[in-house]
Amino acid sequence: MNSKKTKAVLERFGIKEINSGVTTGTIWLDSKGDITTSETPIDGSVIAKIQNATIEDYEKVIKTAQEAFKIWKSMPAPKRGEIVRQIGMAIREAKEDLGYLVSLEMGKILQEGMGEVQEMIDLCDFAVGQSRQLYGFTMRSERAEHRMFDQYQPLGIVGLITSFNFPVAVWAWNAMLAAIAGDVVIWKPSSKTPLSAIATQKIIEKVLFDNDLPEGIFNLVIAKSSVLGDNFVADKRIPLFSVTSSTVVGKKVGEIVGQRLGRTILELGGNNAVVVSEHADLDMAIRSIIFGAVGTCGQRCTSTRRIIVQEKVYDEVKNRLLDAYKQINTKIGSPLDANTLVGPLIDKTAVKAFMHAVVQVQKEGGKLLHGGYILEGEKFKSGNYIMPAFAEAENHYNIVQEETFAPILYMMKYKTIEDAIELNNGVPQGLSSSIFTLDMREAEKFLSECGSDCGIANVNSGTSGAEIGGAFGGEKETGGGRESGSDSWKVYMRRQTNTVNYSKELPLAQGIMFAF
Repeated sequence: MNSKKTKAVLERFGIKEINSGVTTGTIWLDSKGDITTSETPIDGSVIAKIQNATIEDYEKVIKTAQEAFKIWKSMPAPKRGEIVRQIGMAIREAKEDLGYLVSLEMGKILQEGMGEVQEMIDLCDFAVGQSRQLYGFTMRSERAEHRMFDQYQPLGIVGLITSFNFPVAVWAWNAMLAAIAGDVVIWKPSSKTPLSAIATQKIIEKVLFDNDLPEGIFNLVIAKSSVLGDNFVADKRIPLFSVTSSTVVGKKVGEIVGQRLGRTILELGGNNAVVVSEHADLDMAIRSIIFGAVGTCGQRCTSTRRIIVQEKVYDEVKNRLLDAYKQINTKIGSPLDANTLVGPLIDKTAVKAFMHAVVQVQKEGGKLLHGGYILEGEKFKSGNYIMPAFAEAENHYNIVQEETFAPILYMMKYKTIEDAIELNNGVPQGLSSSIFTLDMREAEKFLSECGSDCGIANVNSGTSGAEIGGAFGGEKETGGGRESGSDSWKVYMRRQTNTVNYSKELPLAQGIMFAF
């Protein structure tokens, strides 16, 4: 690890040995909470420390956010879009440094760290355009000289809880759309990647200051769950929560927020499959499967977990994947090395979950074909490096039905396209799915109402690496939320139906007569 480069990046972000974990935009609070550390999974060394928020800090933040909303919601949406445009430009200027910090703190390879920051930039561009397109609709009234239409209004405070695997991009997915919608944001990032969040806030604070914006539009609260956990999502002052986490956490959040009839955007577990047809371009399929399985060391919610292969090409696909894995073996190491393709898992807990899956799939009758062990040696001294696993398995195995957030790929075979679709759909999760085929009928069936039940379904493109232009999210235990592109902006706003009577009469709908 380049300690000189790391020191320079931290200095440019103003990250010191101990850093406040609370800001209302340009003002960083002098918190008195516990001090925690951010360690890099590369070698286990401490990057910096964070002074966590107290409940008193949180109260200051939310009251500031409430006041900011009164001002921000009244600003014309295109002017809010202009602020987002400037934020996008500021992120562009800091792309190299932020991408480096994401890789350092999270462990994804530098190419993916840069790609994540580019995703932030792209989302800002998308949101700027969207700020002029918060469309409503005009409907024809059944009453003479009446105009009926609907429109969307700002909602309020958006609570944002993000995961470690995309420590900054998911903030942009939500915060930029919420901003152009007229909402303000309180961000609680993963405790595993707090410095990436602090750096993001440092990047945007000059934009907020230069535009003389009120404190409280973009807020950050880094806090232990014992301080800010269930009480955060139970807060009635926050009408919408967007949460990226596990299905277990999502169910708990959904229950708490649901009890007060609040709204949620839940982005939870994925158990994503690639169907490989006998009519597939296997060169494309193999490349896609490998990136989907080992990219980000298997720590994407869209990572490829299962491959469902037509029996006629099963052996060929298996052998070609084994050859591909052998090539990957020599490219595991520090994510800051340009030659690395697979970095470390985030921590020892993730390593333990990976090893449990490796043992369990074999206990249930599966056959381990490759990998499945912890790497040792000076290069891997943090203990977070593993050899990606590849196993033959059955879809009904308990471990296959679960999402293991690590690079373990399960292979199974099918006879007919109907069998493949049944296997694809035969798990509790429903995030991403893919089929590789040059047969139009197979492709269209996979995308039909009788096909994949996932929120994302692709043809000749893998499960991982969604563009920001489309709505992102999944069905079933993935939570049903939608973020990023398409019309996802609507969830950040309250919908209102309006009727204007410009006649001299007062007719009732449905022809009801009420005279007195």
